[in-house]
Amino acid sequence: MLFNRKTKEKRHFEKNAFYSHISDIFRHPAVRRMKQYPHHGRTNCYDHCLHVAFYNYKWCRRLHLDHRSAARAGMLHDMFLYDWHTHARMTGERLHGLTHPKLALKNAGKYFTLNPTEEDIILTHMWPVTFFRFPRTKEGWIIVLTDKYCGLLETLRLL
Repeated sequence: MLFNRKTKEKRHFEKNAFYSHISDIFRHPAVRRMKQYPHHGRTNCYDHCLHVAFYNYKWCRRLHLDHRSAARAGMLHDMFLYDWHTHARMTGERLHGLTHPKLALKNAGKYFTLNPTEEDIILTHMWPVTFFRFPRTKEGWIIVLTDKYCGLLETLRLL
């Protein structure tokens, strides 16, 4: 029983610390708009970003990296604010996978002050699809894995 209580306390502390790092972001009206856009499977863009932000935070924290920037950028990495499933039909723009990181960075920069690590994470999260733009920070490499991990689990409806 003691182990379970300590484990629950640790998880509670970890989640509170995580939310304290992104509280200004996840409550922002522009970020909340991401709930309108489907993403992977039944997951909307907001929930996907929340999943990525949390796992990015956890993994970077365990690796003694900048977990605050990892969480914040994870919450903003797909802030493109449209339904990518219908975007090509409506606009003719067929390169969403290549172009959305730059748009997400632009949108995030409108509402939040970003540090260089956060910018790198958002801009390079689609590597290797964006093969000319690879991560320059360790936190950027972590989100490459985190984004694919969460996207797969969401598509399989396991997250």
